[in-house]
Amino acid sequence: MEDDNLIDMKEDIVNAGRDLFNKGILENNEGNISLRVSKKDEMLITPTGNNYQKITANQVVHMKFNGTALSTGKLPSTEAKMHALIYESRPKVKCVIHTHSTYASMLSIIRKRIPIIMEEQIIYLGGSIEISPYGEAHTDDIGESALTALSYKNGALLANHGVIVCGKSIQNAIKNAELVEKFAKVYWGALQIGEPYILDNEPLDKFRDMFKKLFSSCPRSMLKDI
Repeated sequence: MEDDNLIDMKEDIVNAGRDLFNKGILENNEGNISLRVSKKDEMLITPTGNNYQKITANQVVHMKFNGTALSTGKLPSTEAKMHALIYESRPKVKCVIHTHSTYASMLSIIRKRIPIIMEEQIIYLGGSIEISPYGEAHTDDIGESALTALSYKNGALLANHGVIVCGKSIQNAIKNAELVEKFAKVYWGALQIGEPYILDNEPLDKFRDMFKKLFSSCPRSMLKDI
């Protein structure tokens, strides 16, 4: 019989997918959501080719980070390697979400990073939203590229692909996925009107401290110089 906690976690993934689908952040058959199984080298992840309006908890895949299946039925998302690499590299991360949200994807295609345009960006994501080097989808390459772009932060753009976010909880990760798309939309809109004012030279230490204390999901050693 399946552990009650695993069932609850699968339901959390289903609900997160439906929520993000309804907000236009995810589309059917695109993107993926995973949760770390506590104290184990395991995760739960949405299946490949899933429908966020119809997915059920028993379709969520249980697997080891090395790819070994621990459940039967659906195959895991083809981006499972990227999720596993983030979990292995960042022990504090409890949830990873990958989306192809529209405005963020547009910026990823023209390789345009999102500089610091709002204080909220620092508090939740850690600062600017960088773009990864190109990594082939469904391979270890895109996972390594994602880690490079994330650095110590909670969100990044994947070159010509979309968005990767992580968080210390599924609620944090959902918020981060929404924020990356929000900042992409706001930045794109500002560029149509004029030259956006970037906050790089403003006193922002208070907001960086909030990020470090509340929302950072990277190893503490990565925060020493920010």
